[in-house]
Amino acid sequence: MKQPELVATYWTMNGDCAPDGQDLVSPIDFRERVEMARDVGYVGIGFHHADVMSVSARLGFDEMKRILDDNGMKYVEVEMITDWFVSGERRKRSDQVRKDLLHAAERLGAWHIKIGGDFDNDGRNDWPMDHMIREYEILCREAADAGTRLSLEILPFANLATIDQGVALRNGAGVDNGGVLVDIWHIARGGMSYDQVRDMPKEAITWVELNDALPEVQGTLFYDTVHCRELPGDGCFDVPAFLHALHDAGYEGPYGVEILSDKHRQLPLFEQAKQGFDATMRQFELLDQRLQA
Repeated sequence: MKQPELVATYWTMNGDCAPDGQDLVSPIDFRERVEMARDVGYVGIGFHHADVMSVSARLGFDEMKRILDDNGMKYVEVEMITDWFVSGERRKRSDQVRKDLLHAAERLGAWHIKIGGDFDNDGRNDWPMDHMIREYEILCREAADAGTRLSLEILPFANLATIDQGVALRNGAGVDNGGVLVDIWHIARGGMSYDQVRDMPKEAITWVELNDALPEVQGTLFYDTVHCRELPGDGCFDVPAFLHALHDAGYEGPYGVEILSDKHRQLPLFEQAKQGFDATMRQFELLDQRLQA
């Protein structure tokens, strides 16, 4: 198979910064993160909404884009739009994030914008699929106007939790710039099989994320995914088998490395970047061995 292209997602190399923390802005300089990603071997990098807004207020989007281009960042991702289908105050807050990230994606030439479903009530809120499809189609059109695509992250604690739901949303909207983000953690912890990944329509897979996990869930699923992930190969997931399923599905895009872990956050930036990169590349070496067997 061709040389995999790895992307450092926001939570993999942003210092001591967690999704459930009070400050979602990385304490590490933007240029330093981008240059470190380049030095280690990544060809892309991700940013959270709060970080994008903070950095752009200081540097401006033109300077951010110049730094990204100068360092060979072929893939840029921004995250995350949620509540794009609700109403009231939640929708007002969501619409501001939506406006900000669509603008950032256009200015930075982002490969995609991550979106998610309803996380409230552990994803048990019942939203009619026809309503979700209508709102998703509108958001996809806006993303197309910004020159980007949407990747829906299916999560076991959201109302959009399964591959089937993600594919149904895309098919129902009839769009070609939206699809499913396939994260091995959410697939495995969500009780889905790698065969289900293998059977996905190639065009429905817009992004992939790699990591690993302990054999037992630590606390809630949310706590486990935010604080206890492992480097690929250090946990209980069969990462090469997951990659094999994606290979069989025909996926040819980049791979995000997403390590959310308390111990990983305490590492120096170089170690955050290098350990994630090396561990992930090792899984592709193991995949090659299986393909050649």
